[in-house]
Amino acid sequence: MGIQIVPRCTRSGKKIYYSLEWGKKPGQRLATGIFTYTHAANRIQETYNKEAFRLVEIQRAHLLLGWQSLGNGVSSWRKCSPNFIDFYKEYVRQNEQLGNKHLAGSLRHFRAFINIPFLSPVDVTEELAKRYRKYLLDRFNGETPANYFTRFKQVLKAATRQGYFQQNPAEQVSAKGNKNKIRKNHLEAEDYLRLLRTPFFNQEVSEAFIFSCYTGMRWCDVYRLSWKDVQSNNVLIIVQAKTLVENMIPLHRISQVILTKRSARFAGSVKEGRIFHLPTANGANKLLSQWCNCAGIKKHITWNSARLSYSILLQDANIDGATVSLLLGHTSTKYVNQTYRRYRPKDLSAVINHLPDFNTLL
Repeated sequence: MGIQIVPRCTRSGKKIYYSLEWGKKPGQRLATGIFTYTHAANRIQETYNKEAFRLVEIQRAHLLLGWQSLGNGVSSWRKCSPNFIDFYKEYVRQNEQLGNKHLAGSLRHFRAFINIPFLSPVDVTEELAKRYRKYLLDRFNGETPANYFTRFKQVLKAATRQGYFQQNPAEQVSAKGNKNKIRKNHLEAEDYLRLLRTPFFNQEVSEAFIFSCYTGMRWCDVYRLSWKDVQSNNVLIIVQAKTLVENMIPLHRISQVILTKRSARFAGSVKEGRIFHLPTANGANKLLSQWCNCAGIKKHITWNSARLSYSILLQDANIDGATVSLLLGHTSTKYVNQTYRRYRPKDLSAVINHLPDFNTLL
């Protein structure tokens, strides 16, 4: 059974889109996403049409090669999609675990990396795996690149077991993390006070950020925080958006004041929906930067700084790592020890002064 290139004209009649078909049953047609101009208006469009149709022919050839690499011809399509992206998506759907988003994240970033809708099995090579690993290392810090790449290797291993590859393309490519991770700036106690004393025109952002500083909440959690999450005994109970783990957060007096202030705006009406009405994460960080400048804080502060500051200041107060981890919603002290900690003393001069003094030696 052959693979046919099937053109379909748009309703306007100006463009023709192409699909690859090898039968009339469901699942026997693959959209290429490529179009040509029905009537080329100039040489540029004529050249484009030739190149576009050449790409369609390449996709058709890749599909045929993909089937051949699977070893069983067209019948293998029923076992494994000739488009590796489809196989990846289906594997994620069947194996994603509650509270662990690394598998889905690995697919999302892999699709951004290749930036094409169709990837033949013959194109999934060791070199491609190495380039994807570098892509992750260039964009993420700490263990995040290793976590995503490990899930990618997990998919390739499963595909190899199912006969998708004769040999695992990434078997010799190890997962790596960024050891020299970028140290994020955090707020000291005096910075907290500066922000509290500095009015800002956007109360949604200012109050939500201070609330995050006193609860250790991520932007994604404070963004969707609703009144139903607030318990009567001044405790928050939320399901974290990132980990899907339930977290109980006792409220500091400052946090309680912010909620009381916002509650008063309802003037006795029933409180429903979100507590804060924030812009996008990028927009919120831009406004936050303006506020920090107004307060005289000469640091690059983002919303992530609130969670880091919360952890550091608690540890400065001699709160043990297990308790800080619990407040942050972690099930172990791993991330507090690796990420949410102070990397250098606040005052290096004070540390140096602990060394023997010259007069003492005399």
